[in-house]
Amino acid sequence: MSTLPIIATENLSRAYPMGTATVQALRAVTLAINAGEFVALMGSSGSGKSTLLHLLGCLETPTAGSYQLEGREVSTLSKDERARLRNERIGFIFQNFNLLPRLSALENVALPLLYRRDAGEAHHRASQALRRVGLAERAEHRPNALSGGERQRVAIARALVAQPAILLADEPTGNLDSVTGGEIMALLMELSHEGSTILMVTHDAQIAAHAHRCLRLRDGQLVTEAA
Repeated sequence: MSTLPIIATENLSRAYPMGTATVQALRAVTLAINAGEFVALMGSSGSGKSTLLHLLGCLETPTAGSYQLEGREVSTLSKDERARLRNERIGFIFQNFNLLPRLSALENVALPLLYRRDAGEAHHRASQALRRVGLAERAEHRPNALSGGERQRVAIARALVAQPAILLADEPTGNLDSVTGGEIMALLMELSHEGSTILMVTHDAQIAAHAHRCLRLRDGQLVTEAA
């Protein structure tokens, strides 16, 4: 496992105006995630998990502090530069899958590549990604013809298709029963063993136990780090 950090933040903070007041959603978070690590992020509702995930995913910009992705300072990038970085180097896995209902599994997986590759290459790469998650035979099915576990596998394939630097997983088992959730965790563990870098938000301590280490947020601050 490389010791070079894929993600490094220093005093990362995010505040939101609410009327005449200001809410500090994230307070001076300093952390590093190395290539190949599987890190769980835990905390109660309102602790800042979503805010941190949005900042690391280049969906928002910090109020203060530094964020480097693969050594590149993200906080100073323009909106278009962040969108390009997000599309090329970050894979998202959502609790609600976020699949487009009118598209097949193959077309959903190919979407991140269609912005920068021809359709033929994008569909070839999407087919490979679906095969990797065990859904090659379901490529032409639309989301409503797939089980919850299959839809999450499609979402994982979509996150993998661009070969990102890091996978950001937001409660990836939250909408699944325990058996199906266990299958998804087994797949994430396989990806981790193959060298994928994963940051996973979860409320479930048993799910978090699969990670190499666990970060905990409370009131916007990083309060403990457990092995």
